[in-house]
Amino acid sequence: MSTLSAETGPEDANNQSFWMTGNYHRTVKRTEDAFQACNDIVACFQERARVERQYAQQLSEWSTKWKPLVDASPLYGSLLRAWQCFLSSADRLSSLHSSICRALVSEDGDRMRTWQKETFRKKIFGGFKESQDFETGFSRAQKPWAKRLKKLEKAKSAFHKACRKEHMAREREAHAQGNPDIAIEKQRKIQEETELAHQETEKVRARYEKILEEVTRYAPRYMEEMESIFDQSQEEERKRISFLKQAFLSIHRHLDVTNNESVKAVYNELHNTLMSISEQEDLRWWKNTYGPGMPTDWPQFQEWTPDKKHKKGKKEVEQKAVVMERSVMIGGVRVRALYDYVGQETDELSFKAGEEFLKIEDEDDQGWCRGMMN
Repeated sequence: MSTLSAETGPEDANNQSFWMTGNYHRTVKRTEDAFQACNDIVACFQERARVERQYAQQLSEWSTKWKPLVDASPLYGSLLRAWQCFLSSADRLSSLHSSICRALVSEDGDRMRTWQKETFRKKIFGGFKESQDFETGFSRAQKPWAKRLKKLEKAKSAFHKACRKEHMAREREAHAQGNPDIAIEKQRKIQEETELAHQETEKVRARYEKILEEVTRYAPRYMEEMESIFDQSQEEERKRISFLKQAFLSIHRHLDVTNNESVKAVYNELHNTLMSISEQEDLRWWKNTYGPGMPTDWPQFQEWTPDKKHKKGKKEVEQKAVVMERSVMIGGVRVRALYDYVGQETDELSFKAGEEFLKIEDEDDQGWCRGMMN
């Protein structure tokens, strides 16, 4: 509720009063102001929706950019999973903020537009029917009051004019008394003028008081009629305030991620993943994968057996290749065949896809390497 400034004088405050002629226009204008406020609210939160959409897009782009780099990073085990969880959390939050954007536009914005269309009935030549109804009601209630006020103002002006005239006459009379330069006849005439001025003042005063009494008697009826129209306006404003309150609460519900169960789930999972980082587990994994815990075939004593002499065939060449491979070196990196292959040379192995080998030498310039079958 607005209040008058401390610097505003009593006369200015009276002129701004609702009861003064024409001051009801501020109440009538509330309908137009509320319609414009709805437009501003929709525009405001459509812009907020764009902010949410841009934030969701930036989260997604950030996650997409860093995912391959994180996956290829030197981190491993639970520490790597924790880093990756930040990116997956960003993807889920991106979806959440995209849904906030959609809710602000399609749900809150559409509801506001629909209510605005149903509540504010526009006239063909501009303005709103509600404003016209209130304007007509206030104008009818205030018309007889305004006529009485105008009549009262006229009577007051006549009274004040008569008072000024009487005051000037009395000043002339006081100046004339005891003045030897003014004739007795002249002084008597001045006294008569003063008396006539006084009588006129009393006459005008009586008329002024009578009209003021009529205005005072009419005031309760005027107030009742004005308050009746004002109460109707207040009821319409109450409905608008009630709707906008619910609209703001809906917007708050969509924007308040602190109570969103999906957000809680994202950050709870991220927190649990971070808390599950284990130095012992990661160090044990590295030891068993790349350290002393790796499996290996330690050298063992092998009896010599003479080669059997028989016709050399393809099977013999393949077996010889296997023996040659096994005699080179023990240990290496375990690998798995991706395709079937038939050895073409005596030092080449034949194998099927899925079979495992131990790679015991690095690749040469042509991409060949040495290894042995398990």
